[in-house]
This record gives sequence, C-alpha cells and structure tokens, in this order.
Amino acid sequence: MDLQGGPYLNIKALCSPLGAARLCQLAMGCAVIAMVTHSAGFSGSHGVFCMAAWCFCFAMSVVVFFLDATRLHSCLPISWDNLTVTCAAFATLMYVTASVVYPLFFVRIECPYAGCHVRDFRIAVTVCSILCTVAYGAEVALCRARPGQAVVGYMATVSGLLKVVQGFVACIIFGALANGSEYYHHAATIYCVAVYVLCFTLTTLMVIMTVCGRTKAVRCMSFDRFAVVCTLLEVLLYLSASVVWPVICFDAKYGSPWRPSSCPQGRCPWDSKVVVAVFSFINFGLYVVDLIYSQRTRFVSSNTRANPRV
Repeated sequence: MDLQGGPYLNIKALCSPLGAARLCQLAMGCAVIAMVTHSAGFSGSHGVFCMAAWCFCFAMSVVVFFLDATRLHSCLPISWDNLTVTCAAFATLMYVTASVVYPLFFVRIECPYAGCHVRDFRIAVTVCSILCTVAYGAEVALCRARPGQAVVGYMATVSGLLKVVQGFVACIIFGALANGSEYYHHAATIYCVAVYVLCFTLTTLMVIMTVCGRTKAVRCMSFDRFAVVCTLLEVLLYLSASVVWPVICFDAKYGSPWRPSSCPQGRCPWDSKVVVAVFSFINFGLYVVDLIYSQRTRFVSSNTRANPRV
C-alpha cells in the first residue's frame, strides 16, 4: 500500500479491457517467438524481418505493461496516453505485415523436408500472430478518441493514428528505394525522394512533439492548426510526387512501361519502382483523409499528464 492507502500496483492495468488486451499481446507474442525459435524456424530477409518485428513488439509491450502496472510512467517526461496508443498502432501494422509475409514465404500445404510438425508449427505461428494483431487492434480501438471529443491525447484521434500509418508506409517506400530503384538517374525522381523524406520528417516531428508533451513549442499557432498546415503541405508535396514518379519511371522516354524479361526476380529495379508508385498513391490518400479529419479535431494542449486510459 502507498501513503494514500491505495495499492502499489495499478490494478486497472490488469483488471480492465485494456489490461486484458495487453496480457493477450504478451501471451501471443511470447508464443510466437517460442514456436519460431523451437521448431517453426525462419530464414532469409523475410524471415529475419518477421522475427525482428515480433521480438521488437513483444519487448515494447513488456515495457509498456510494466510501466503501466507499476505506475512508473509518471516519472517519465512524456505523454503516456500518446505514447501507448502510438506503440499499439505501430505494433498493429508490424504484426499485420508479419502475419502476411510469414505464411506467404514459409507455410506450405505439403509437408517440408523437415516433417509435418514443422508445417504445423508454422501454421500455429501464423494463427498466434493474427490473434496478436487483433489484440493490438483492440488496444487502439479502446484508446481511440471518439468523434467530437476535445482530447489531450492527439495520437488517439484519427489524425494521430493516421500519422503512424503514414510513417509506416513511408518506411516501405524507403525500403523499395534502397532496393535498387535507381532513383538517382533522374533529377525528377531525386525530387520525389526529397518529398518522401521531408513528409516523413514532418510526420515524425509531430508524433515526437505529442509523445514528449511539447505541443506548445509552436508559439504562433495552436498545435491542431500546426498539424493542419503541415498536412496540407504534405498533401501538395505527395500529389506532385505521385504524378512525377510514375511519369518518369514508366514513360518510354525515361524508363520502361513494362517489366523487362531479363530483370532478376527480387532485385529488379522496375519492381521497386512499382512499389514506390503504389505506396506513393496510398500515402497521398492517407494524407488527404488526414487533412479532412483534422478539420474536426480540437486538441487541448496541456502541461499536465493525462491519466492512463483504462
């Protein structure tokens, strides 16, 4: 018991829908890692990515659950609500990706050379990964701000959650750019890369400001107005990049409208260019939706930490 007569541990971190979702994340995450290391196995860049995603999300969930249960997060100079919903949204995206990539590359109907027990373990890994995805999604749903609310936790709003998705999509674009996209051959595609970097930087900056509780750092305007200005700029920049990139990369004058037959599988610059083009359109749509929703957001800046969500 503490000096005020209450329990030392935060009971609501255990006995609440949010606590149940986090316990499910820990259980399923531990099961996935244990089965992969025990018998399911992984190999290659795709397997390494899946294992890294599972381990990172599990470690993040352990830290979040421990800090919430012990109330030690109150000692940190951060906005706890913003941090936890950001972590949950990011983990949801990571688990969704791993839950698609792992069965796509490692699960087969027929038994592999190692025996049917390996296949069964890999199927079990996929199922547990999907269940963990649902658990992280449930946490996001429980923490999400309802329409019409004036909230302190900006990351709990639709606009805040979209920031996480935009950053994740940008990371996919950067991965495709690094995978032999040959963007440096034309000044126009270099401009597109600069757009992706600038928009990613602005998005990351807004996330960091909210998580660190520095929403009053912009002195000339409120934070929600600052978010709208940045989002409008990102919409315009992504609009230009979404037009310039496919024109330069797939026009016969500068590139090839069709995939070259001699292009190696997995290391083909044309494939990377297609990935960049597709996800540029996706991120452009996300920024447009963000701009629409941000008109309805009324974020309340506060120097005091919000109470943990239950």
